[in-house]
Order: sequence, then structure tokens, then C-alpha cells
Amino acid sequence: MIISLKDKIEKLKPELKKALGVKNNNALPRLVKVVVSSGTGKAKDKKRNELVADRLSKITGQKAALRGAKQSIATFKLRQGDIIGVASTLRGPRMYKFLDKLFNIAMPRMRDFKGYTETSIDDMGNLTIGIREHIVFPETTDEEIKDVFGMSVTIVTTATDKKQALEFFKQIGFPFKKALA
Repeated sequence: MIISLKDKIEKLKPELKKALGVKNNNALPRLVKVVVSSGTGKAKDKKRNELVADRLSKITGQKAALRGAKQSIATFKLRQGDIIGVASTLRGPRMYKFLDKLFNIAMPRMRDFKGYTETSIDDMGNLTIGIREHIVFPETTDEEIKDVFGMSVTIVTTATDKKQALEFFKQIGFPFKKALA
């Protein structure tokens, strides 16, 4: 039986308090949101934008928003506001459902997966990982494989620093690469 991530975090609070040297439950790191995003590349290709947005919506369970360019870049013939990506921000139950799916279904299906490096955590305690192929998610297996795209998943926490976030992610079972000793 697979325990949901939310229940797992609740059960690990005493161990996490001891590991971090914190006395108050409210001072423990917790998950805030998960941002799933993908660049669509060509700004003029409307079909590609719609395809990526549709598939990202199926994967996350909520409608993905189109994202425009922040500034013009003449070399790439890109104008400010041109659609160049798709993003979806998950909070609450959808966030936990997506993370359960990511940890238990998608990551084991990745080719040559050996874990992520600990350097994926930034100084503010957020974890950003890349997924090369969206077809590792079960919602997309029946679709054509010629339109494969990658995505970025950012897990935002309330951790105050990198050390605290690393301990939090290790406790909840995030797969990090084993250090060579």
C-alpha cells in the first residue's frame, strides 16, 4: 500500500523536528506550491503551443496558462508578449496528487534514472528538476510519440536555507543520487 505524500509528511514531523533541531511544528518546512512549466520553442507555432498546453493540462489536472516573452530579442525574431511557454501552478490537494504521481509513477518510468543531484536545491530551499520526456506520465502514453517535449518542475517550500530543504526532501523520500565515498 502506497501512503500519500501528505500523510507521510504528517508522520515524519517528529523525526524532522529532531533532525533540524526545531521545537515548534510551525517552524518545520512545508510544501507551498509546485510549478510545472515547459518552453514551446517557436513563438509563431500556434499548434505546438496548443499541443503542449493540452498535454500539460492532462498531466497536472488543471488548465495550463500560456506564457509570453518578457522582452524582445531581435536575433531570435522574438517580440515581447509572443507565446513561448506554458505553465501550471498547483497548490493544495492537486499539488499532493501530482507529487505522488511524480514520485511513484513517473520517476520509476524514466530511462536511466539514477536520482537527482542535491545541487537541484537553490539557496532559498526550492527544488527544481527537469523531466526530459513528458511521456513518463500515464496520461500521455496513448498519444503519438513524435511530439515529445520536456518540462521543468519547481517544488517551492518554506525552508529557510538549503540545508533545511535538503533534510526535508530526504525525509519525504525524494530520490537523490548516492554520493561516491
